[in-house]
Amino acid sequence: MNQDFNPLQHNLCEARYFEDFEVGEQFCLPSRTMGESHFTAFQVVSGDNHPIHYDLEHCNRHGHPQLLAHGLQVVSLAAAGAGMFPHMTSDSLIAFIEQSSKFLGPVYVGDTVYPALTITELRAQNTTGVITMGVTIHNQRRELVLEGMQKYLVKKRPA
Repeated sequence: MNQDFNPLQHNLCEARYFEDFEVGEQFCLPSRTMGESHFTAFQVVSGDNHPIHYDLEHCNRHGHPQLLAHGLQVVSLAAAGAGMFPHMTSDSLIAFIEQSSKFLGPVYVGDTVYPALTITELRAQNTTGVITMGVTIHNQRRELVLEGMQKYLVKKRPA
């Protein structure tokens, strides 16, 4: 038994609080290539079974070269939990409080997407602060397919 080991100090990174963040700081999320298995898994979770997501002939008849990703599936690719932000705020994050998204282009089976979050505003409150992040998702052709916003309520550093 190692008396020096403390599981409470077994962290991926140093804890950060509201005042430790800066406007312009970026958090890249893992890229991923969208396969049919992603579409099937999302259908199971969402219950959305529209043929635009599962029937290639239907897609082709409606001008799409491939199966089209669900909008909410694309939004989910920007989940902050896929990156470092939630590890940094494991002691300070109170809540994910707001999000919005604009869908600017299609995401098809076979596309590779590159999500990123960038701090655009820091609004201090008494004991907390709100971190606003701009959300972008680009595809392999460097096209912006989604932009949006997420807000997080985070504790200030304890006195």
